[in-house]
Amino acid sequence: MRNDTGSGYGQGALVTKTAVRAKARRQAASGFSPLLPPRVSVAGPSTLSERVYRAFKRDIIHGLYQPGEALSEKALADRYKGSRTPVREAAVRLQNERLLRIVPNRGYFVSQITLQVLNDIYEFRCAVECAAAELAAMKGADPETIKLLAGLSQVTCRTEDRESCFRFVEADTAFHMAIARLSRNQMLIQAVSEARSQMERIMFAAIDINYYGEAPGKEHHQILAAIQERDPQRARREMHDHIMQSKDKVLGLTGAGSYHR
Repeated sequence: MRNDTGSGYGQGALVTKTAVRAKARRQAASGFSPLLPPRVSVAGPSTLSERVYRAFKRDIIHGLYQPGEALSEKALADRYKGSRTPVREAAVRLQNERLLRIVPNRGYFVSQITLQVLNDIYEFRCAVECAAAELAAMKGADPETIKLLAGLSQVTCRTEDRESCFRFVEADTAFHMAIARLSRNQMLIQAVSEARSQMERIMFAAIDINYYGEAPGKEHHQILAAIQERDPQRARREMHDHIMQSKDKVLGLTGAGSYHR
């Protein structure tokens, strides 16, 4: 297995290095990055540092940079229309979020997606999202939020339509974040947000290999029903089963099956 300073994916990668390189070349050549424009505008209310951070994070999650890829600070500053200072600030934040690794005297390297990383992500999701679902069911939700969650559960993905898959990833994140907010626990909300950054990276990578043949709408509806009926234990169980089914599908794509350390 290669570490984060190498160019390989390491054992159990979700997609091959060749596929990711091809995807990066396509996006770089067209100037296209899914859902959001590829470059940062200097206009708007947020600071340049914040805009560079958001764009840099988006490009990692959307697979513009391959896992293990070395990134030039100067090239990043050019791409995001800023100086090296906001790039450095963004890099520190992204390292804290485990999306990037800063190696002194060597530069920035995009974090790898290995079997251990995948396992860690799903264990983390189980810990925080099951707790959030349980608290959401205990504390309840207003009718408007239930309606919103029901609508998000109906968003599907057609493998022949990439835009529909982008919308599905957005809706999936919105669904899980809405449940986190229903917990009324700020620490859980922050934890789920961090988990979703990792999951979006996996989900965007999976679009090209048709992972979304079975969108989890039924599982989402079951979680929502448990919350609506104020059944905390059922909500926890449904969320756990949903996350484990997702884990099995993703690990199946790697050819690894169930993974145990």
